[in-house]
Amino acid sequence: MLAVRGLRVTYPHAPRPALDAIDLVVGDGEVVTVLGPSGCGKSTLLRAVAGLVEPESGHIELGGRDLAGVAPHRRGIGLMFQDYALFPHRDVGDNVAFGLRMRGDRPAARDARVADLLALVGLSGAERRAVSTLSGGERQRVALARALAPSPDLLMLDEPLGALDRSLRDRLVHELAELFAEVGVSALYVTHDQTEALGLGHRVVVMEAGRVAQQGPPAEVWARPSTPFVARFLGFTNLVDVEVRDAMAQTPWGPVPMAGSDDGSTVLLVRPEAISLGGGTGAGSVRATVDDVVFQGGQWRVVLRIGDLLLEAVVAGSWTGAVGPPLVTRTTVAVRIDPAGVQTLGDPALPTGGAPR
Repeated sequence: MLAVRGLRVTYPHAPRPALDAIDLVVGDGEVVTVLGPSGCGKSTLLRAVAGLVEPESGHIELGGRDLAGVAPHRRGIGLMFQDYALFPHRDVGDNVAFGLRMRGDRPAARDARVADLLALVGLSGAERRAVSTLSGGERQRVALARALAPSPDLLMLDEPLGALDRSLRDRLVHELAELFAEVGVSALYVTHDQTEALGLGHRVVVMEAGRVAQQGPPAEVWARPSTPFVARFLGFTNLVDVEVRDAMAQTPWGPVPMAGSDDGSTVLLVRPEAISLGGGTGAGSVRATVDDVVFQGGQWRVVLRIGDLLLEAVVAGSWTGAVGPPLVTRTTVAVRIDPAGVQTLGDPALPTGGAPR
């Protein structure tokens, strides 16, 4: 549905391009989430595809049609912004009908389409409600209905849940996934929240400083981040600088086999669930000091110190009402690290779903 090739966008006096050689494809009926920090180029990508920013170079095609020189309102794209941009002086029905009115739809057809869309987003009968009476979640639904009203070829959403509280965002992620599947719309969804990106996207694109750092199916990107930047942005903190010699990484907790890795300096990712605590001090275990223990609802986050190295482990929380952490700070525990949960970052031998930079 959407094909972006070699897209480059620069702004005057900016220290680097906002977008640099971006390649991106969105299939028919596919939801692609674009994940990255503020300033990485996510919103500029949407603006370029929408025709609100002129690319310096590259090509954008929608449904096989070259969009060069095509006005924004003729591109067949629906846009939904973080602040929803609803018209405060119009009621809900008029907001949803805006694109249909601009297109010249007859009043009867327009009213029927508005009613169908409001039912789809769970706001049946809300046509005459004032925008000022809507909650944050309701505003989000109205904005989504307005974007879908003209039946766009591509729906683009820029941080649509960013202004909502966490519990509401988690619920709406599930509802959006179901709605996208029901409508069958192709969507490009921008967010800085990994939960949204992984929960909504058929594919995830992680951006860094105007470039694509990695892309692939959510489970693959989560399982095999390709660079330290991607790992950190996904929330991993256990990154360790090591030397690899003869397929063996020399780590503070002992040698770890790294089959297929080239000799030299690299970065290891140690998944917190690969760290087990207790069980004696036999072969394969090391001693560590408990530096911190934090309760996180369903689990405890335990920070361990091995020499000068800090590693975070996770310990399952109790649902029985028991109180108190499972470990006490400044005590010493035996630690085992499963080699299967340790991987090099940026190793081209790994199936990362995107070439490392």
